[in-house]
Amino acid sequence: MKATVHRAEDRGYANHGWLEANHSFSFASWYNPEKINFGALRVLNDDRIAGGAGFPKHPHNNMEIITIPLSGKLEHEDSMGNKAQIAAGEVQVMSAGTGVTHSEYNALQNEELKLFQIWIFPNKQNVVPRYDELQLNLEDRVNKLQQILSPNPDDDGVWIHQNAWMYMSNLYKGKEIIYTINMKGNGVFVMVISGKVNINNQFLSSRDAIAIEDATSFTVHSQQDSELLLIEVPMIFQ
Repeated sequence: MKATVHRAEDRGYANHGWLEANHSFSFASWYNPEKINFGALRVLNDDRIAGGAGFPKHPHNNMEIITIPLSGKLEHEDSMGNKAQIAAGEVQVMSAGTGVTHSEYNALQNEELKLFQIWIFPNKQNVVPRYDELQLNLEDRVNKLQQILSPNPDDDGVWIHQNAWMYMSNLYKGKEIIYTINMKGNGVFVMVISGKVNINNQFLSSRDAIAIEDATSFTVHSQQDSELLLIEVPMIFQ
């Protein structure tokens, strides 16, 4: 097993007044040649957006874009005619494909919006753009892995055009879970949202991450009540 720790303080940082963001991988004006991507995982942004503020309409193409609100409420509108508000406990996915424009705003005036936005390279180019969102049952992640994304439309969670899986888990102190790789050759990027865990004898705290390659499984031991996001992606991809 190869395991690389990414400490929270080593992420990129941007402050635009209305937006504070940390970047796990090179993004916008922050560039680190050692942090471009992890396999098919290109972007993991940790955004805090001020009340009423947000991103005006902007384009994307040939990227799978997943948004996970952590607190507050996000208002989304796109060129496919979708207009929706999503909050913590929901997940949103957009396959940009041949091209789509969208806007993202904090739907609340007096509360900060916190979210993760994740970009994953697709395994098919120029697909018809699509949008989906899903309400998740938070009980399904207590001391276990809740699948929130996969390549399969019939599985739990949303789906994307890539052999990727995503899970969330809320672990009580002293609990452990075993993660088994879904597809040979995939790696897993584990983000600690909150709490403290031990993975491969590495202690990880809030917003620390560990990138795991060349493994068939690994164990997560919680040192405190902890919340996790796990992203499994191909390390070699189209």
